[in-house]
Amino acid sequence: MTPHPLLAATLLCLAALPAARASTYPAKPITLVVGSSAGSTTDGLARAIAQEITADTKVPVIVDNKAGASGGIAAQAVARAAPDGYTLFITTNTTQAANPHLFKKLAYDAVKDFAPVGALVKGYLLLVTHPSVKAQNVGELAAAAKKQPMTFGAGSSSARVAAELFQQMTHTQLNYVPYKANPQAIIDLVGGQIDMMIVDLTTSLPQVKAGKLKALGVSSPQRSPLVPELPTIAEAGLPGYEISYWNAVYAPAGTPAPVVQRVHELMRKAMGAEGVRRFVEQNGMEPFVTGPADLASFQAAEFKRWGAVIKAAGIEPE
Repeated sequence: MTPHPLLAATLLCLAALPAARASTYPAKPITLVVGSSAGSTTDGLARAIAQEITADTKVPVIVDNKAGASGGIAAQAVARAAPDGYTLFITTNTTQAANPHLFKKLAYDAVKDFAPVGALVKGYLLLVTHPSVKAQNVGELAAAAKKQPMTFGAGSSSARVAAELFQQMTHTQLNYVPYKANPQAIIDLVGGQIDMMIVDLTTSLPQVKAGKLKALGVSSPQRSPLVPELPTIAEAGLPGYEISYWNAVYAPAGTPAPVVQRVHELMRKAMGAEGVRRFVEQNGMEPFVTGPADLASFQAAEFKRWGAVIKAAGIEPE
């Protein structure tokens, strides 16, 4: 049966809508939602990218910080946003791979509620202590933690699981102090309210350089070019220890594929810009730029990996 000419024309117009939207995108301001506070690595990366896309498209790109619930507040906001490419999520493995294993109930689905746009970077963490902690290396820290109880702070799943993995591998028992975001935890660590953290270089390295914190190791497989004199945690007394985090971009589920592709192109171009490249290098990260399909398969593998680490660390979902 031949469809009615009017119906056929309507269907053709509807099919062409997403492509037309993509060809005019962006036609209004874009919001990049970030699940951490100002001063965090993800916030800094989002702001560097926002600046480049604004310069490239002449359309304002705004960074909206929604800290709390380990990025869950931001994730929920993006999951409920209009799927038109104007609300995007720059996030980490915390919301997309770790939280589903850490919380019994989440206000979002890490897979079903999002359209992957592309991965951006991989990064590593620094093991830092308050200067009053007597340990000069990882082995001494483990020994000290066995003698007297120590506290660690974390405002992200990466920071929390990194410390839980440390406990598991050193057979120590540390007391966990939760924070809305890592920058607040670092302020308390500098103030001596907590003893240690394993946290991204963005929030910790400036305090180490200022002499306010002591660094004992980096979580990467090789030493960081930013602190070449500092050993890896593995070589400082904990063989086999390694943990990393990643940043990626997601749109709400249902965002048309041509729009997702256009966002991906803008993000890829921004990642190649001098300002963004400099931010990535200065914060001890490495570029890890993928397309939507590769991010989807990478996230699936990471979902399993973080689940295994969390289970092995004996963390019960809250």
